[in-house]
Amino acid sequence: MAQNHPQNKAAVTRRLLRYVHADDRSEPPVVKVSVEPESEEHVELILHPDHGDPYLFEPGTCLVVLSRTASRLGVEVEPRHRNGSVAATVNIEPLLQGNAPAAMPSARTRAPAQAEDLQILGHLAGIGDVYVRGKEWLAGPSAPSRIEGISLAWGNKPSGLDIAYSVKAAQPLPISGRMVGLGTFAGTRGRALALTGMVLELSGEEASNYRFAVEALFLGSPVMRVTGQRIVLSGPTGREPLVGLRVSLEETSNGEQETDRQARAKPVGAPTGPARPSGRVRVFRGRPKRNATT
Repeated sequence: MAQNHPQNKAAVTRRLLRYVHADDRSEPPVVKVSVEPESEEHVELILHPDHGDPYLFEPGTCLVVLSRTASRLGVEVEPRHRNGSVAATVNIEPLLQGNAPAAMPSARTRAPAQAEDLQILGHLAGIGDVYVRGKEWLAGPSAPSRIEGISLAWGNKPSGLDIAYSVKAAQPLPISGRMVGLGTFAGTRGRALALTGMVLELSGEEASNYRFAVEALFLGSPVMRVTGQRIVLSGPTGREPLVGLRVSLEETSNGEQETDRQARAKPVGAPTGPARPSGRVRVFRGRPKRNATT
């Protein structure tokens, strides 16, 4: 495998390719990563010093992908033994460490909400897991796609502030309507069950200092924008699939209180046509070799 060192460091993107899950935990399959021939001159795989091949042997392991342009990787899953499991989940994630503060805040100083530090994972129908940051569209008006599940994460969340969320799907699910915390996946994968509703809620002693600013797109409806500490999202009939979502956090000026726990949804765009998938693939499962764009 050819691996060339990028020359233009400013143009290099860095991603983690992480082995997240295997159905057979006692004898997980082996994930083998390769660079497609047309991308070899643009991509470098960074491995652990003790390993010479880009193999991931168990969940929780990862390698670093450096790329100077949109490139293609090959991911192959092999069982540990004959007739063994090949069910594995691999994610491509941004390599982030957060923004270093100028000085560590005192116990009485609350850290400002940084929208770009909020991370949203969405599972899109026919595509897989896609990661976006706060203020970025997951699917959305330019590339609507049915959202089947979602998870929120916030690395520098201030103490005294909690975020919870719940989802509703087109068919009844055990998790429907159940509030979960940051880092918990709510919804389904690979079951063709689009989300039709969602609730986001801030709580804790610092909650009055922040609010959500959310834009949502349901199939056949205009984009709606909602702000508040508790957001309830659904289409006109409650059955329309969610095909776009943008979530961000705002710091309320001078700690002003929200007059209503839930703001009214206001349409801000024209109705959208049929959903079409966006082009970013973020999940690989056990099956014959397939390609992915980093």
